[in-house]
Amino acid sequence: MRVLVQRCKEAQVTVGDELTGKIESGLMLLVGITHEDTEKDAQYLADKISGLRIFEDDQEKMNLSLLEVGGAVLSVSQFTLYGDCRKGKRPSFAAAARPEAAERLYETFNQLLRNKGIQVETGRFGAMMDVTFTNWGPVTLMLESPVRQEPRA
Repeated sequence: MRVLVQRCKEAQVTVGDELTGKIESGLMLLVGITHEDTEKDAQYLADKISGLRIFEDDQEKMNLSLLEVGGAVLSVSQFTLYGDCRKGKRPSFAAAARPEAAERLYETFNQLLRNKGIQVETGRFGAMMDVTFTNWGPVTLMLESPVRQEPRA
């Protein structure tokens, strides 16, 4: 799994004219899922993101987590995070998981964040969405679940 994490002052997502998710201060997450991802990957990233110390304390140091500041999450599925642009001019999305598997794991990931007491708003999986937000800092980080190691012979 890949998650592009952006600290934000506000964020919202619409599908057509319908507002499907809106938050105030917190994190804007673009979530990509590949074929081998499992619930372990979702758990790892939910734990990492909820505890990531990227909010400033009284001394203006990044020492506080989303949980500590009471921030919210806007989570948007983003298969293009697995776009491969190494060949030609058109990205290949072969590494992105099939929609059926990706949607299930995306929903699991969002629920894991909710289970931690975090308000999670979302877009609509598979839809064409308009996302607007104010990146605060700006702070933008790319997180990935641990690379699977080949079993040793």
